[in-house]
Amino acid sequence: MTSVRNQKIMAIWLFICCAAIFSMVVLGGVTRLTGSGLSMVEWAPIMGMLPPLSQSEWLDIFQLYKQFPEYKIHNYAMDLEGFKSIYWFEYSHRILGRLIGIIFFFPMLFFFLKGWVSASLKPKLIAMFILGGLQGLLGWYMVKSGLVNDPNVSQYRLTAHLGLALFVYAYILWIGLSLFFQNDDGLNKKSTMDTLKPFALFLTIFVFVTALSGGFVAGLKAGHAYNTFPLMNGQLIPDGLFTFQPAWLNFFENVTTVQFDHRLLATLLFITVVVFYIAVIRKKPSTRVKLGLHLMLAMLFIQISLGISTLLLHVPVVLAASHQTGALLLFTMVLFVAHQIRRA
Repeated sequence: MTSVRNQKIMAIWLFICCAAIFSMVVLGGVTRLTGSGLSMVEWAPIMGMLPPLSQSEWLDIFQLYKQFPEYKIHNYAMDLEGFKSIYWFEYSHRILGRLIGIIFFFPMLFFFLKGWVSASLKPKLIAMFILGGLQGLLGWYMVKSGLVNDPNVSQYRLTAHLGLALFVYAYILWIGLSLFFQNDDGLNKKSTMDTLKPFALFLTIFVFVTALSGGFVAGLKAGHAYNTFPLMNGQLIPDGLFTFQPAWLNFFENVTTVQFDHRLLATLLFITVVVFYIAVIRKKPSTRVKLGLHLMLAMLFIQISLGISTLLLHVPVVLAASHQTGALLLFTMVLFVAHQIRRA
């Protein structure tokens, strides 16, 4: 095998890992939206691989769940069948996380042993693996916040869990793209893209920050308030934005402020993406970059539509999960275009 072929094989492996992480984020959103995230009250990273296999095991684990605030406050009327319906979402989420670790670790070990991994790539792959393990720990740290007096996970821990997932996804995707396009700039030689590199970086960070603001909306269930658009309670700028003291606390704990911030960031992001699209198109990029730009712009309009629809319809599970999926797809398109510009 040639070195180039080895690199493409490793790139495809990283893309498969990205697809698994993508599924993990989407499933995590569904788990949260269905109220399933606190159904497993123990971490058990090894023994937790096996679900309950008998009626007595199901009864034991259900009795354990009954000892925690979520059951006592919200689900006191739930029977065993109802418990199973939420348990399977959280169980699937955790199992997928473990599978991602397997999908990543053993091929990485194989590539190391075969000598395919360059000296510069080795620390990057090791960092990916460590970050993935930290993501699992952070997930349990998030769940623990809902196993105390208040049966709701901390919006801070939820957003941190989402943010790390997005960061790991972006890091793996970026390295995968670098390997895949190692000998191919992907842009016309005559194009001058240097001036757009800071813009591409800014846009990538902007999408990331907007997604994090959505994490606070989800953590506070702020989407269930002010279900009108574009006005909030009949106002463009609603009352009550700074009722908490100190003032900075409003950006993270005030439902009104958190939803307003997410709307504002989404609106500014919409404008920024359109401006970025026009700026890159004017540079006459290659067909590949044009395709990425067109997909990015199309996903932007879809994502905005999903966000507004989710709000107006009081956060139905299917639409809300689609909105989270759309955010990750938009992030992917922006990362792809930014990567190609970076390589120009």
